Amino acid sequence: MGKLTYGFNVSLDGYIADKDGDIGWTTPTDEIHQYWNDHVKDVAVSLYGRKLYELMSAHWPTADQAPDVPAIEAEYARLWRAMPKVVFSKTLDEVGWNSRLERGDVVEVARRIKAETDGMIDVAGATLAAPLVRAGLVDEFQVVLTPAMVGGGTPFLPTLDRWVTLDLVENRTFSSGAVLLRYVPRPA
Repeated sequence: MGKLTYGFNVSLDGYIADKDGDIGWTTPTDEIHQYWNDHVKDVAVSLYGRKLYELMSAHWPTADQAPDVPAIEAEYARLWRAMPKVVFSKTLDEVGWNSRLERGDVVEVARRIKAETDGMIDVAGATLAAPLVRAGLVDEFQVVLTPAMVGGGTPFLPTLDRWVTLDLVENRTFSSGAVLLRYVPRPA
């Protein structure tokens, strides 16, 4: 059975994007970028919502072809293209870059993918992750707490109907002052 992970660079006040959708404050240092590159290397399949997929596919498929691209970004571009992706959308007609389109219920499809996948499954995007978090399907949360407050926007976590108690499995402080916090839900 697959292990579903959900992670992001998150502001100190809990957001992945500000009220205008800007994520410029999350620009990772090489050290943080390497953490995410290493994470992607272990992903068997990534789940994307339409908005984040369109954002990522507008940049990463050719990012390594720019003449001045840093090596760490070129590596991520190659990893992103190779990583199998499932894109949830009712409006897209097609997807590329090692992706397949899914129109079914996110929770049902994620359950099926977890049952059929041997390895790590990553959910990319707060909107897509929200029903999976509420359904208790996320096996690990990876928060890179960024030393910035944005005052509102897209929250990393959705409103919950019940408490979820977590156990810390790793913490690491990056030289930028950002802190990685990895948590797993505590068994009931």
